[in-house]
Amino acid sequence: MKISTKGRYSLRMLLDLAMHQSEGYIALKEIAERQNISKKYLEQIVPLLNKSGLLKTNRGYQGGYMLSRPASKYTVGEILRLTEGSLAPISCLEGDFNDCTRQADCMTLPMWEGLYKVITDYLDNITLEDIIDTYTTANGGDYCI
Repeated sequence: MKISTKGRYSLRMLLDLAMHQSEGYIALKEIAERQNISKKYLEQIVPLLNKSGLLKTNRGYQGGYMLSRPASKYTVGEILRLTEGSLAPISCLEGDFNDCTRQADCMTLPMWEGLYKVITDYLDNITLEDIIDTYTTANGGDYCI
């Protein structure tokens, strides 16, 4: 499994908003500058995050973006599933139902299911707040995402 730029940048954008949530709505330009990400690229990510309800937006003067809920309520798994689609290591595990014709005879299926469970259990139990807390502790209160 390889996480795309869209997934990584979405996570960085949401972490930036979490770190600056006390400042109210944050302009995309500020996030782009702090994260060294193209504003144009962030503009492509925002509709996906906004449509899914992860962001609140405010247009006009003092406009920008903010998280729609506390950082402790966003999991990395949720964010990556939104941006990447599935986190399944093989295609037959991507949907709700495994319709693979080799399912009954696949010796490796239990191994792949175990890996998928480990991935989802891990990513679904890490929040934006956890990442910020870990980083802040490791860096003595200084941060740069």
